[in-house]
Amino acid sequence: MTRIPAGRLLMGSVDFYPEEGPVHEREIEAFDLDPYPVTNAEYLRFVTETGYVTVAERPLDPREFPGADPATLVPGGLVFTPTDGPVNLNEWQRWWRWQPGAHWRAPEGPGSDVDGRLEHPVVQIAFEDASAYAAWAHKRLPTEAEWEWAARGGLVGARYAWGEELRPDGELMANTWQGDFPYRNSGAAGFIGTSATGAFPANGFGVHDMIGNVWEWTADTWSARHSMSPTIQPGERRNLLGVDAGGPPRRVTKGGSHLCAPEYCRRYRPAARSSQTEDSATTHLGFRCAR
Repeated sequence: MTRIPAGRLLMGSVDFYPEEGPVHEREIEAFDLDPYPVTNAEYLRFVTETGYVTVAERPLDPREFPGADPATLVPGGLVFTPTDGPVNLNEWQRWWRWQPGAHWRAPEGPGSDVDGRLEHPVVQIAFEDASAYAAWAHKRLPTEAEWEWAARGGLVGARYAWGEELRPDGELMANTWQGDFPYRNSGAAGFIGTSATGAFPANGFGVHDMIGNVWEWTADTWSARHSMSPTIQPGERRNLLGVDAGGPPRRVTKGGSHLCAPEYCRRYRPAARSSQTEDSATTHLGFRCAR
């Protein structure tokens, strides 16, 4: 693991999306962080040693889906599927499909595998799956503030993990969408979809893929805005900020992914954040561990 030094984080942004504000300071204690997202090879070792079954592989309980046709309640996950051409970018259902049989070993569904992607980040991982791996490895998931501090790599308030320019001197710094979303992608450094960990430069703290490649789970419960009080409890924060406390639990994910494109999702930045239900399993969602 990589040692991340203690420091004072200027967290958030007011330049892009409302959920990233307000900008405020957080004191961060030193901690260890995986230098890369957890890979398929690492997750394979975990599953082999423990027999763990991920959320996407488990049968669905009809009681949790009242009114649904029982025949449709089969294990699976969300799979990105490029469209044939330009579409309304407000209609995300155009490029996401529910795929029965999709899980971490078959990310795109039956017939797919990870044999040639063992050093790529594991995907189709729900929050419970990430937490189970972390406990097995005697680690934990990072908090949102820890994750953002590590992603900034010692830079204060910079737009990206490496500075103010998206492509300094024309260099591609992260695995993000290259082309016209969601139908034409020329690939980032030859990768369409996830990329091998470490394929792009490390930031100032020596950690890779904090931007792009896959979204990453954090330990924090989602809130629509940053809380100014770090002592508030997760459940209290959800109620305070108007999040439906009775809905499915949601967590903060960070970093953006290989699907982030400037015309659709400019969340390939340290301050960016997204909300995911804890049972979400998709082809662009993974994690890394802290300690």
